[in-house]
Amino acid sequence: MKPRQPALPRLWLMTDERLGDRLWPAVERLPAGSGVVFRHSATAAIERRAVFERLARSARRRRLVLFMAGDERTARRWGADGTHHRRPHAPRFGTAPAHDLREIRAAEQSGAAAIFLSPLFATRSHPGAPALGPMRFAALARATRLPVIALGGIDVRRGRAAIRLGAYGWAAIDAWQK
Repeated sequence: MKPRQPALPRLWLMTDERLGDRLWPAVERLPAGSGVVFRHSATAAIERRAVFERLARSARRRRLVLFMAGDERTARRWGADGTHHRRPHAPRFGTAPAHDLREIRAAEQSGAAAIFLSPLFATRSHPGAPALGPMRFAALARATRLPVIALGGIDVRRGRAAIRLGAYGWAAIDAWQK
């Protein structure tokens, strides 16, 4: 029997260690059906697993889709709904990051269900990184048939603007914090 494949969310929270205890209120702010990409790659293994388990319980309770960044084998073993990956093979259900046309084509070849295209705007998580800007973002979003999730300097207002530029949805870290 094939595992249940959840609907692809339009709203996403990207996690990382910067959030600390602010992760939990951010998860509570997500509407049902939203997605979470668990990153926490710099966290020690035992603590990382504990954070993931707590997040998985919260995601189930709140009807959120939970993806794990990185290794698909670990994501399956830990019970994630899918993988956010850079691997050159089709994931069970996953997304891939892209910053340019070459990476979009690689994501398409990988079998990804959607592309996280970034950074649309300047972002605190990657200070000094050049932003795509609205025009380039829109052109890249049109260059693929895959759903594009806007990422980078996104808040609710900018998320709505990204949709108008051709994004399927948007992802953020800071937008889910108050």
